[in-house]
Amino acid sequence: MSEKKAADVVLRPKRQVTLPRDICNQLGIEPGDVLELLVEDSNLIAKPRKSAALEALKEIQQAFQRSGITEEKLQEAGRRARQEIAKERYSAKV
Repeated sequence: MSEKKAADVVLRPKRQVTLPRDICNQLGIEPGDVLELLVEDSNLIAKPRKSAALEALKEIQQAFQRSGITEEKLQEAGRRARQEIAKERYSAKV
């Protein structure tokens, strides 16, 4: 179980906050990283965007596993779709 840390931060006049270094270290974030903010029951939740992206990727992978579609089948379907689009757009019209 991860250790919970709390810190007081001040909302600056331009609505900015400075996150303490140990909180950033715990989240694995650095200056320039993007955070996803959401309000849930009057609580502010900040999640590193890369974590949200990884969670979404896991959900997509699980959906594919449940569907039985292999990565190879998906890639082949993508190739066929690109070929059809290219054919429609760039074939000489008679």
